[in-house]
Amino acid sequence: MRNSEELSELAEKVASWAAPGEQVEAFVTRSASTRVKVRDGEVEEFTSEEPAGIGIRVVTGRKQGFASAGSLDEVVAKETLEEARDNLAFAQDDEWVGLAEPDGVAYPELDLYRSELESFTTEEKIELVRDIERRALAADPRIASVYTAAWGDGFGESAVATSTGLARSSASSACSLSVYVLAEGEGQTQPGGGFSFGRSQEDINTDEALDEAITESLRMIGATKPQSAKLPAVFMPGVTASLLGIISSALNGESVLRGRSVFADRIGEAVASEVVTLVDDPTDPASMGASPADGEGLASRRNVLIEKGELSKFLQNTWSGRRSGHGSTASAVRGYSSTPSVGARSLSLVPGTKSQEELIAQVGEGVLIQSISGMHSGVSTVSGDFSVGASGLMIRDGKLAEPVQEMTIASTLQRLLLEVSAVGNDVRWLGGTAGVSLVIGEVSLGGR
Repeated sequence: MRNSEELSELAEKVASWAAPGEQVEAFVTRSASTRVKVRDGEVEEFTSEEPAGIGIRVVTGRKQGFASAGSLDEVVAKETLEEARDNLAFAQDDEWVGLAEPDGVAYPELDLYRSELESFTTEEKIELVRDIERRALAADPRIASVYTAAWGDGFGESAVATSTGLARSSASSACSLSVYVLAEGEGQTQPGGGFSFGRSQEDINTDEALDEAITESLRMIGATKPQSAKLPAVFMPGVTASLLGIISSALNGESVLRGRSVFADRIGEAVASEVVTLVDDPTDPASMGASPADGEGLASRRNVLIEKGELSKFLQNTWSGRRSGHGSTASAVRGYSSTPSVGARSLSLVPGTKSQEELIAQVGEGVLIQSISGMHSGVSTVSGDFSVGASGLMIRDGKLAEPVQEMTIASTLQRLLLEVSAVGNDVRWLGGTAGVSLVIGEVSLGGR
């Protein structure tokens, strides 16, 4: 599939069509993806897509026009450019509008494409998923069913070029295997999930995914509702990843400008404990969100958002960077059918030195949070209010004890960050966000 040169040629040709006094940007992309889902040994779902298209922005004065088309044909590109020019007439006046310009940051050299994934046949994908389903059902008599066993993969190529002097292309591949099981015992049905991510089938660890799903489900059998209490908590990596996703929304420059961030006007202040350093680093090839350039063609770079507890910066694209006065952090994200917005691409906490087991022993008495629910509805990035459902295991004498469920964790984003007392060393990339075990000094656990 890979032929990024073709995309680059088209993007640069469109950018060269800019008229005097006009800025033109072309964003061209092509991708291919498949998804296979098996249930009871049969293929329940199989999808395959190969979308491609071009998005063109035209800026004249203080106005921007945009148009897109699901084609890579040069004739269609010319028509799309004219449509973008026509749309200038409907644009609102905006003093901050304008394309990105070279800022001197070098593009990172990233190897994100694995051609061997293209040779992984549909039959092999189906058999892999069938095998993990069979193994899950045979792992323990208490595993009653596998409600999801799935494979997904994708290839992506993109190129962006501007009349302001930016031009860059990239290609990447990614794949994942997931399995979710239901365990039965003591009159209960308990779920558990496992997964593995990589850039080719050779990176996928089926044993790890299977063990994770089985362990999560079986150890929750017999779970009860705990007593309400205030106590330390250890977040598992998947829970931490969900939390970071919410926090990143509050560190989005567009959200700050709209007054929808609890961190607005707090640059330079302590917003977390000193063990917290949060970075968005799309130059890290371990992240599935890595890329040499952002959606506007600026070179990707490592952005430290919170450093040793102090708020350092917000994520910005060109528009929000100009309006805020802080400049772009090369954090523009987009598809070909949309203009750039702001988003984290490779978010992670700088890890500590201790394993999850060592953190549990350090806590002594507390709770391990294995899963949460209602994160998006129960958390406000405006006020910081945090109240979610949770399940996990109590920690007693530094070891995991009885399972608990039907409980809530209540706090605020501000307090949670300030209460972080330790970060684990078990970094695990879950797409474009890395999870890691996290110790919270105190949370309000709502039970009976």
